[in-house]
Amino acid sequence: MPKSESRARTSLDAGYRHWQIVPNDTQDLPDAARCIFCQVAGTIMIRDEAGIDLPYTLTAGQLLPFHPVRVLATGTTGTFYAWT
Repeated sequence: MPKSESRARTSLDAGYRHWQIVPNDTQDLPDAARCIFCQVAGTIMIRDEAGIDLPYTLTAGQLLPFHPVRVLATGTTGTFYAWT
């Protein structure tokens, strides 16, 4: 169904798709995530567009409002979902 003008998406909208993140040390995420949701507490090791890797320790239910290009398997524990 085509989107009407009243349903056009903006950068201020909530997510419209979600998927479970599968950490990978060699491949970028298949789509750009707007936000990361922590389903099971743990640490997520993310890479930004400049290639800088940093760990974030999250509790279950916590949101990380960040647009990572990659979630690395090395250093990542827990279960995380991406929202687009």
